[in-house]
Amino acid sequence: MAIEILMPALSPTMEKGTLAKWLVKEGDSVSAGQVLAEIETDKATMEYESADEGTVGALLIAAGTEDVAVGTPIMTLLEEGESAGAAPVAKPTAQAPTPTPTPAPTPAPTPALTPAPTPAPVVAAPAPAPAVATPAAIHDDRVKASPLARRLAEQMGLDLSDVEGSGPGGRIVKADLARAQAAPAAPRAPAPAPAAAPVVAAVATPAAVAPTLYPPPADVPFEEIRLPGMRKVIAKRMAESKSTVPHFYITVDVELDKLLATRKSLNAALEADGVKLSVNDFVIRACGLALKKVPAANAQFAGDKMYQFHRADISVAVAVPGGLVTPVIKGACGKGVADISREMASLARKARDGKLLPEDYQGGTFSISNLGMFGIKQFDAVINPPQGAILAVGAGEPRPVVKDGALAIATVMSVTLSVDHRVLDGAIGAEFLGAFKRLIEEPLLLMA
Repeated sequence: MAIEILMPALSPTMEKGTLAKWLVKEGDSVSAGQVLAEIETDKATMEYESADEGTVGALLIAAGTEDVAVGTPIMTLLEEGESAGAAPVAKPTAQAPTPTPTPAPTPAPTPALTPAPTPAPVVAAPAPAPAVATPAAIHDDRVKASPLARRLAEQMGLDLSDVEGSGPGGRIVKADLARAQAAPAAPRAPAPAPAAAPVVAAVATPAAVAPTLYPPPADVPFEEIRLPGMRKVIAKRMAESKSTVPHFYITVDVELDKLLATRKSLNAALEADGVKLSVNDFVIRACGLALKKVPAANAQFAGDKMYQFHRADISVAVAVPGGLVTPVIKGACGKGVADISREMASLARKARDGKLLPEDYQGGTFSISNLGMFGIKQFDAVINPPQGAILAVGAGEPRPVVKDGALAIATVMSVTLSVDHRVLDGAIGAEFLGAFKRLIEEPLLLMA
């Protein structure tokens, strides 16, 4: 029986994706682990690998199709011995939602209701593991497994009825056998549960605050531009943040002259290693150490409780075509400035090339948004949910300051902390900014 390959959820927030490019064609032989397609998620363009082996029966979704819901059949894979004639059986099922306007008006309301609750396919995504295994076995009078999995199970002496399948429709694939040998399959079941909860919560909240949309002015020429997936997600998350998170803002001015001198000396010493430190690298390190010193600022609101983190994972906003992404420097308080610089350069390059992996941008306990390189003196950033705070960094510029009762000139940078008042108070934010200011103005402390 032909295997249906479904649109995968490649990130916790993914509800729909764009099938950017097929890397196989109908009739091609496919092995487990082979890349089938490039899929554009809300964060990056990612390669989707096959979990099974077989022959491509039919490509059900055309390359370039946008807003394909998670869980939608996108292709069929024929097992060993099956003919291409099996593919059309799956094809009408996958295409049923598309021709719905053509049939009589009676079925029309049903498809109309299907896309509306977008979370439905998302919640269905974690389900492949448990539910379908038993009925499938009864229906086929055998355990559902790929031919490769059957051969390997025989060689390994494993009983397939004791193995939990993670492939399409609960089918057992090669990776399931490796897991069954290493450890019991049971612990796999709870894993999808935490991932599903944030997705449902994230979708439910903004739905209550629908924006008012206005038509363009009648007498102004314009061009209509479709929003890419990333921009749609940014719009939804930022609207959610500003409408549900009580922001407040505190600003402090920081002198940079000692840091700039230290940076110049370090860059001269590290030039042979190909490392060039930026002010932002020092800012990331300073935030990590300040959060270690003021752990109450490294927190997240969670309804009737809060999470206070023991490690500073710093999300750093990076501008890319179509929006911005926030790759994460994990454990910034335990990394040197040179290590942070190398890691940040690598992540920024992957972000601009659309090659970030989910582990590169998921998580994060605190964010930094730096517009100093664009000459912006000061701004207020929008908190990146579910984090509790974000630091907006402006440009360093010569300003008049008073030192020892006399007027002088110093290089000064303004930074503004946006704070979720549900979990952080003004005193905590002020303590964090005080620790950050001291670290930037005495840069040798960053080397300790």
